[in-house]
Amino acid sequence: MNKAIRKAAVIGSGIMGSGIAAQLANVGIPCLLLDIVPRRLTDEEAAKGLTLEHPPVRNRLAASAIAKLAKTKPAPLYDPSFAERITPGNLEDHLSQLAQVDWIIEVVVENLEVKKGLLEKIESVWKPGIIVSSNTSGISINAMAAERSDEFKKHFMGTHFFNPPRYMKLLEIIPGERTDPELVGFMKGFSEKVLGKGVVLAKDTPNFIANRIGTYGLLVTLKEMTENGFTVEEVDAVTGPAMGRPKSATFRTLDLVGLDTFVHVANNVYDNVSDEKEKAIFDVPAIMKSMVEKGWLGEKSGQGFYLKKKGPGGSEILALDLTTMEYAPQSKPKSASIEAAKLAKGAKEKTKALLAAKDRYSDLAWNILKQVLVYSAEKVGEIADSVQEIDEAMKWGFSWELGPFETWDAIGLVRSVERMEAEGLTVPAWVKDWIAAGHASFYKQEEGKLHSVQINTGQFKEIEFAPEIVNLRSLKEQNMVIKGNSGASLIDIGDGVACLEFHSPNNAIGEDILSMITQSLEEVRKNYKGMVIANQGRNFCVGANIMLLLMEAQDEEWDEINDIIHLFQSTMYKVKRFEKPVVAAPHRMCLGGGVEACMPADQVVASAETYYGLVEVGVGLIPAGGGCKELALRASQHASVEGVDLQPFINHVFQTVGTATVSSSGHDAKRLGYLRSTDRVVVNQDFAIHEAKQSVLGLADTDYKPIPEEKIRVVGSEGKAVLQLGAIEMKRGGYISDHDLLIANKLAHVLAGGDVPAGSLVTEQYMLDLEREAFLSLCGEPKTQQRMHHMLTKGKALRN
Repeated sequence: MNKAIRKAAVIGSGIMGSGIAAQLANVGIPCLLLDIVPRRLTDEEAAKGLTLEHPPVRNRLAASAIAKLAKTKPAPLYDPSFAERITPGNLEDHLSQLAQVDWIIEVVVENLEVKKGLLEKIESVWKPGIIVSSNTSGISINAMAAERSDEFKKHFMGTHFFNPPRYMKLLEIIPGERTDPELVGFMKGFSEKVLGKGVVLAKDTPNFIANRIGTYGLLVTLKEMTENGFTVEEVDAVTGPAMGRPKSATFRTLDLVGLDTFVHVANNVYDNVSDEKEKAIFDVPAIMKSMVEKGWLGEKSGQGFYLKKKGPGGSEILALDLTTMEYAPQSKPKSASIEAAKLAKGAKEKTKALLAAKDRYSDLAWNILKQVLVYSAEKVGEIADSVQEIDEAMKWGFSWELGPFETWDAIGLVRSVERMEAEGLTVPAWVKDWIAAGHASFYKQEEGKLHSVQINTGQFKEIEFAPEIVNLRSLKEQNMVIKGNSGASLIDIGDGVACLEFHSPNNAIGEDILSMITQSLEEVRKNYKGMVIANQGRNFCVGANIMLLLMEAQDEEWDEINDIIHLFQSTMYKVKRFEKPVVAAPHRMCLGGGVEACMPADQVVASAETYYGLVEVGVGLIPAGGGCKELALRASQHASVEGVDLQPFINHVFQTVGTATVSSSGHDAKRLGYLRSTDRVVVNQDFAIHEAKQSVLGLADTDYKPIPEEKIRVVGSEGKAVLQLGAIEMKRGGYISDHDLLIANKLAHVLAGGDVPAGSLVTEQYMLDLEREAFLSLCGEPKTQQRMHHMLTKGKALRN
């Protein structure tokens, strides 16, 4: 379809509307944000002498929503400046402007009549070709458009974003009866490639896919809890990470969503299904209705199932006792099943361990899980056409690590169905027929390809992924590993490009990864056009192996530490001077040594959700894998190109590294200077390796030459004094400790280029030597060793 979305309009500037507008702005699409005209002046407006006819008043709702974006946490915008791409307006003065956009999204109150009235207004100015969609969590798409023209209906569909729109991957697209199938296909591709979403096609049924299954699961959990006397804390201990679910589990999730919102969503199913058994499940428990009546709505009202209470010793989270309806200090449930789940690795093993222990918590998990699995199976064909769409909806929309059918495979399909039936549960006929046909799972890997059950044919069918998705796991199963060790593997990803994948614990960089980088460069030199550095772990890399470093420091093995750092530096230097292109594709957490592994690459293709930073000061050290050297070099280059004073650039680097600042997005990493102007940001993380590969091929097809050696102009001893003075002022103000000051002075010495005269030109190796010397000296400090130990045991920085 020859179509493009260059400009959009969002109607409704509440949390969801402004969040959707922000995501459009994030990806470079200018957006008109409209809301109703206020009927009353605020005291501030009245004091300014404004009237209801003044534009600032008439546009107030949308304008204030845009202003709030910069203050909202987590940040809806990749970069605060992107708010400039959103224009505020109102539905009376700017309705006609809807005819000038390519996509109109209504995000008003969840009320059918209100939405129908708004669609009537939209059609009065609408031009054929403009896509119109509703961001509804469950109202019928067909009912909304029932009174609209046939041409309008062809261009109308549901686009259900999940909150917050920037961070939640799921987008449910719900075609209406008359929606043009080509338009649905276009929107799916656009949403994946441009908006970075994981798209599932849902049927026009109450609550669509994720909210239908998710709400059912939460209500089943409440039912099991009240019938068997479990506490809020006990349920959350079972239904969180122990079951492959988020830490928010059941009741923290309800508090975050808002109990009133949850009740509304549940009622939507209750009011729109005819099956009495299903209706009974979606009848919200009286205790929750009572909490809503009291205004105990969760985070938005300050209390729900949990209450944050401030006291003299700090804040404390209290849990609601449902028998007394009073808040009390939380208890931490302990049992064999919960402990077994904690020790297991991965969602599959955790769930199996939880169910295998046979105690009351194990029984709770099974009683919830079995009902959710059967309900999901009952809804295949009704709410979605495939098991895959239901699984993806739950993973992307509710952050489950495994979807219902993946979970069923993990715990053993045949065995679990036998148990369900023995306990009187009715398993859908298609599941029993599937097992009777000799199948023991809903998914299977065959020749490196993933297949899933198709219930309409009773056969496995290969799952087709977008060509822009490179699946490293699948490639490894197809024997595309060129070489590897315990820390990393080199994988052939096609077209003459190899991918270096880290897979050590937490992808922490140690000697095994450094060795594989060197081996990979030799292999690529002989047989490939270039190399991508990427992986598909939870995080790209959390840094260097701190545990190994601490052990060496405690044993005073200074030569060993020197050798490790020298190996790191020399390996990164090889990458930078390599005669074939290297492109890094970091995602999510990329910290310390992970950043230093990306810096020597010809280009970085970062995921938009990349949290990127040199954080070594948090463990009492400074970057020493080339990070300080690279940032000093970039500062020198910027000052030289712009013909200005170098000191402000170095001051910025000193502050960024000295405060262990981590970017809030890939775009923010550019603002901070961690990424270069030539580096790229990809919105959909699933496409990042493909995009990095294309960059390698693009560089290889030119007259590629490695990055040349370049002298670095430094601020020297005079500039160092400026940096150290700033640190001293921080110490005097009580912002940093004595040990922080020591680290800052070491960092200043390195970034300034040591004690040479200002304006001196030094080599990269000279700067690397300064890094290594400072790093070694800090390793010997007891307080640095305390910081490393605290990070390893507590997972957070110690300020000593």
